[in-house]
Amino acid sequence: MNNDPVLRVPVSFDAMLSASVQHIPASLMQEWVGKVICGDCIELMDKMPAQSVGAIVTSPPYNLLNSTGNGMKNGNGGKWKNAKLMEGYESHDDNMPHEEYVEWQRNCLTAMMRVLREDGAIFYNHKWRVQGGLLQDRADIVSGFPVRQIIIWKRAGGMNFNAGYFLPTYEVIYLICKPEFKLAEKANAFTDVWNIPQEMNNPHPASFPIELAQRCIEATDAKIILDPFAGSGTTAIAADACGREWIALEISNEYCKLARERITASQKLLKK
Repeated sequence: MNNDPVLRVPVSFDAMLSASVQHIPASLMQEWVGKVICGDCIELMDKMPAQSVGAIVTSPPYNLLNSTGNGMKNGNGGKWKNAKLMEGYESHDDNMPHEEYVEWQRNCLTAMMRVLREDGAIFYNHKWRVQGGLLQDRADIVSGFPVRQIIIWKRAGGMNFNAGYFLPTYEVIYLICKPEFKLAEKANAFTDVWNIPQEMNNPHPASFPIELAQRCIEATDAKIILDPFAGSGTTAIAADACGREWIALEISNEYCKLARERITASQKLLKK
């Protein structure tokens, strides 16, 4: 038996364009909406109805421990207590061979595109870096997907405090859109550089700020927001604050528990 991994090639976006936007009965979404679901995000998304979510806001693991630099290896890997990200994630070591990592992320994006409505968009937060003298701008991940724009997230502070490098203070958000996506009214008043401080008081080793997720969500008219790498539940918390429904997928039992606790606490504050 051939056990070699199979690369999931992005489906034809012309075919997606010709498909009509499906109306998904609410009964089919009841098992998904408003829940933190623990499991592999690709396997879970493959079980979801096609074209069932209006926007996806997510930030996958960056594979930072597969690094030619020293910032993640010399004890100066971040501002969190004890440089927590140096240990990877609870159920993922963040140290895949680069080709395997690219294949995994392309498979994730393909699964996301299947569940995204024809008027939907993906906000895919990632990080550029130089490895072995070559720029990793993630083109090998997003090539073939309908990237409409690149947003720069300028955050205060940074990671990888290394004497050989300037302090990195930005990340990128790929805006990957289905054909009929349009920004919400007045959202185009924002520039493509977002000055939003990073999250510093979250037990998750690599969380993004609620404000960042909220800006992505408010830039759309989506009714259901999906985060396939839910982590500590930030996207769900932001969706609640925006009055939207949400679906949170996360492979780590520990982070699922953390996400549920944070979401519950936030929902109590919203009711006050």
